[in-house]
Amino acid sequence: MGEEIFKIIPRVRLTPLLCNFSEISFFMKLFVPLLICFTLYATLSASGAPVEDHKTLAIGEAAPDFNLTATDGKNYSLSSFTKADVLVIVFTCNHCPTAQAYEDRIKTLVTDYSNKGVQLLAIMPNDPGSVRLDELGYTDMSDSFEEMKLRAKEKGYNFPYLYDGENEAVSKRYGPVATPHVFIFDKSRKLRYSGRIDDTEKPGKTPKNKDTRNAIEALLANKKVPVETTKVFGCSVKWDEKNDFVKRGDEEWAKKPVTIETIDEAGIRDLLKNNTDKLRLINIWATWCGPCVSEFPDFVVINRMYRNRDFEFISISADEPAKKEKALAFLKKEHAANANYIFNADDKYKLIEAVDPKWQGALPYTIIVEPGGKIVYAKQSTIDPDKMKRLIVDHPLIGRYY
Repeated sequence: MGEEIFKIIPRVRLTPLLCNFSEISFFMKLFVPLLICFTLYATLSASGAPVEDHKTLAIGEAAPDFNLTATDGKNYSLSSFTKADVLVIVFTCNHCPTAQAYEDRIKTLVTDYSNKGVQLLAIMPNDPGSVRLDELGYTDMSDSFEEMKLRAKEKGYNFPYLYDGENEAVSKRYGPVATPHVFIFDKSRKLRYSGRIDDTEKPGKTPKNKDTRNAIEALLANKKVPVETTKVFGCSVKWDEKNDFVKRGDEEWAKKPVTIETIDEAGIRDLLKNNTDKLRLINIWATWCGPCVSEFPDFVVINRMYRNRDFEFISISADEPAKKEKALAFLKKEHAANANYIFNADDKYKLIEAVDPKWQGALPYTIIVEPGGKIVYAKQSTIDPDKMKRLIVDHPLIGRYY
């Protein structure tokens, strides 16, 4: 390619003392853009990076076959659905707020059309290793196969939910733009619709354009689909090449400063008043407490998930004040880049009364405090991290949708 570029560049006559500026201007206008294109092409070729993103299947093209495992333990392929007159494939996932917003509407589509010759199935296209923790702020689950099973059971999915996160080979052949992205095929399995479910993301609002439903109705009536393609609003597909993005996120988090401050009874009472607009998670722990140390990484994960929402995590060490540096060393090892405190007195009963008179004194102790000081969760002993995530994301201050 480089030789071809230079063959078409005209010869420019330059002398040491006299330049033809019109020729130089022409040369620069032609040469610079060509040089940029050549450099970009060479860089992409050397790196192996694709010049284009994964191409979306075009209207009229045949459905690529697949053989994927679903959350029900069965394997499915195109041949599993030969009896269906219309095949609806929805690329969706667990973590995306838009995908979650459409879960019930997808189930309703199944209910409305399953006895009319329509088969709907869902494929999860994301590589779980390409999902950053700070992308999980609207969910309690990521996109692993085990979490898909939990989600399908919890929501009572009435359709097969297939996993393509291992290598994304099927998803790359279909080319979904975002989750959820709908592909609808006719009896001959030619693509007749590609796009959104409807034009209203948030549940409870009435959509003006029910594009997926309109496409299904048209195909059942042997008519042309009125709108064959639409744009797709949602979360970008987490392709495997985004693994480095996750790694960079972890590296950036590891660089964040970790500190610990002393706090007295009055300071703790102020924390419990929660004069903020955020849901406040407080964990009381100690370096000598085995269960505290074991579960602390779960709090770090939870903080990384929800810290960009109306949420904050605070830790209070019950170590002796003289052990402040030991507590700080542990917090640094755990990358606890949140507000950390250590009680400034040896009398732990004062700590107990300041935190919660109902607390009997055993560690660890965890509470959730709403703005205004209402304690809506209190647990002596270790938490269940999955239940804690669900409790947080389902709280009215947080929520699963935009």
